[in-house]
Amino acid sequence: MANNKLVVIGGDAAGMTAASKVRREQPEREIIVFEKSDFTSYSACGIPYFISEKVKTYQELIVRDPDTFRNKYHIDVRTQHLVLSVDTDNKKIKVLNKKTDDEFWESYDQLMIATGGKAFCPDVAGYDSENVFGVTTLKSGINIERYIEDKKPQNAVIVGGGYIGLEMAESLLERGLNVSLINRSEQVMNTLDPDMGALVSEALRGLGINLFLSEVLIGFDVKEGKVIAVITDKQSIPTDIVILGMGSRPNTDFLEGSKIELGVRGAIKVDGQLRTNIPDVWAAGDCTESLHLVSKEHVYIALGTIANKTGLVAGSSISGEKTVFPGVVGTAVCKICSYEVARTGLLEKQLQKLNIDYVKATIESRTRAHYYPNSKKIVVKLLAEKNSGRLLGGQIIGEEGAAKRIDVLATALTHNLTLQNIIDLDLSYAPPFSPVWDPVQTAARKLINSI
Repeated sequence: MANNKLVVIGGDAAGMTAASKVRREQPEREIIVFEKSDFTSYSACGIPYFISEKVKTYQELIVRDPDTFRNKYHIDVRTQHLVLSVDTDNKKIKVLNKKTDDEFWESYDQLMIATGGKAFCPDVAGYDSENVFGVTTLKSGINIERYIEDKKPQNAVIVGGGYIGLEMAESLLERGLNVSLINRSEQVMNTLDPDMGALVSEALRGLGINLFLSEVLIGFDVKEGKVIAVITDKQSIPTDIVILGMGSRPNTDFLEGSKIELGVRGAIKVDGQLRTNIPDVWAAGDCTESLHLVSKEHVYIALGTIANKTGLVAGSSISGEKTVFPGVVGTAVCKICSYEVARTGLLEKQLQKLNIDYVKATIESRTRAHYYPNSKKIVVKLLAEKNSGRLLGGQIIGEEGAAKRIDVLATALTHNLTLQNIIDLDLSYAPPFSPVWDPVQTAARKLINSI
């Protein structure tokens, strides 16, 4: 077979999904995967639940280990191998064997890049102290768990109020730590509008988290290799462990000089079939940008759902199929103890930047019929185009049964539905599951009056 040798950089969701798809379609193909850690195909999203001990062992987070890929799927997975650079002119990559410290060049006929994202690390002295942790890889999760077990920290400071920061706050609370969270914005979760973020901030305080908003990290107080306090522009917060929850960025620094084109935030530019600008080079997952179906702009969104889907499309494309990844609407959910947070589509600030004339409405309802036991509060906010009534975005905050309602709105956004279309949907109803008017439809009914 011409172009027989496929080399994959990165052995998690996107990389192994692509490699597995190619193996199914082309059983005789030579496939080599270079993975810098010891692990393949694991759920990074499950790391906070391993740390909280809801998931008892890290092995439960692994879908398929390297030996399974080698022995069952005949994919040559080489762990502890870090790719240092890519030479697209000569179709080869430079690799470091971390076990032996040897460097070598590996040729390829086709290349798949799936190096994921890496935790944003602040440029302040002490970030590399032994009790400062990012949360992006399974190894990082194992390191945090072992540190908690061995050192028994009492106080934790989380830097950043995004998804990882909030999920780690829950995990550490459940492990009995006193948790403080600092965030440079006026509310947590900048993927929500500030009015909805304020509801999350209020919920965090109710859980006993020490929340410090509009504070900027400026340094660490380090003693004997450990951070003993986090220094902000307003105070010093004593701590035994620090979690960096400041988001992630594409892991693409090694592509410098490769001629592979980068886009938003340094993510790899790809087309609908996940092809880069270089022939025979594909990319997928958290190292790539995506097309936003509402704004029609390219965005960087690092989520496991996108990684798995783009990995499958890339594998299909490499195999010669014409499958296309259409894009994203930015749907995400998060849980902090009993509170659920969900969002999809665009925010008000994004609509304003795009000069889209919009209307908005926020309603408060219940997750079940009001008379049914354990009915919980739910708040739904919708954004729609002023003249057409086309849905542009939605955000939901509530307790049990709240978050997955965002999927209705994600479907509506994907297919350009209007508020009237949402009202007309034949959604399920029974008192244990919903009021007779589902909260997303109640919000649509309120907002349609503004159209």
